[in-house]
Amino acid sequence: MIHPLLIKKQRITVGVSLLLIAATIMVSLGLGYSAVSYDRIIPALFGQGTFKEEFVLFTIRLPRIFITLLAGMALSLSGALLQGITRNDLVDPGFIGINSGAGVAITVFFLFFPIEAGSFIYLLPLIAFIGAILTAITIYLFAYHKKSGLQPVSLVLIGVGVSMALSGTMVVLISSADQMKVDFIAKWLAGNIWGTDWPFIWALLPWLILLIPFALYKANTLNLLGLSEPAALGAGVPIERERIVLLLTAVALASSAVSVTGGISFIGLMAPHIAKALVGPRNQLYLPVAILLGGWLLLFADTIGRNILEPSGVPAGIMVSLIGAPYFVYLLLKK
Repeated sequence: MIHPLLIKKQRITVGVSLLLIAATIMVSLGLGYSAVSYDRIIPALFGQGTFKEEFVLFTIRLPRIFITLLAGMALSLSGALLQGITRNDLVDPGFIGINSGAGVAITVFFLFFPIEAGSFIYLLPLIAFIGAILTAITIYLFAYHKKSGLQPVSLVLIGVGVSMALSGTMVVLISSADQMKVDFIAKWLAGNIWGTDWPFIWALLPWLILLIPFALYKANTLNLLGLSEPAALGAGVPIERERIVLLLTAVALASSAVSVTGGISFIGLMAPHIAKALVGPRNQLYLPVAILLGGWLLLFADTIGRNILEPSGVPAGIMVSLIGAPYFVYLLLKK
């Protein structure tokens, strides 16, 4: 049973997170190369703005805001699941090669199939998932030992090695491509939010609608997996089966997100850690907070990045890395 004070603390934290998201959305709507006055945002959202105001808000700003928010939520939950599966607080889908696997699959499809990026929007998450799951299976097989089971340290080290190998593969693949396609892949590698139109939201949203409730449903299983293996087995948890199911869920979340945002790391590391520090390690409590914080962190980073250098800005992936790399070093030293 969860103590009522912890539940109250979680509800307050969720409320504050929602307020942060709402405030950042309002700031993001007004800022940009084509600024919109803040006293005109509400009227424009309700159809009482000028053509320019409504075009900027509905065609440019809102799709990008929703994409970053949804992708941040997916990456954060993916990181939380991976940390629970491996009992390793330093795991992130970007570190262990899942994002790179998705990127290689997208690169191959984009370079060698005669289809423009905008015409296979709804295939992108599926293509990314195939690449990411093949990568995850490879890492899992190398990190698993018959006698001792899954080795968290081995998983991280092998994942980093696989990630570097896949990044090199991507460079080789684009070395002979034409300039337009190279530009697209380069933006993807930098974590530039490139899927900034409404169809990309409809391509990403079904994955989150299915996978977020499923992950929350598995919260108690994650609690048991966080115990020692004998304790989890004693509680009746089929450890390997649950790990595989949750690994597939984490891979699907991460791959669907990076398919439209590019290679973004650290969100899946930072958001779960901050959530645990705020409401404790019980998955029922911290997973909803981590989801909201992940969405806010990516939205916040993208809002800052796209307004630092106009008109192109700094890719969200680089902004997140500037924040996340020092945090990772801090955790590494602490752990």
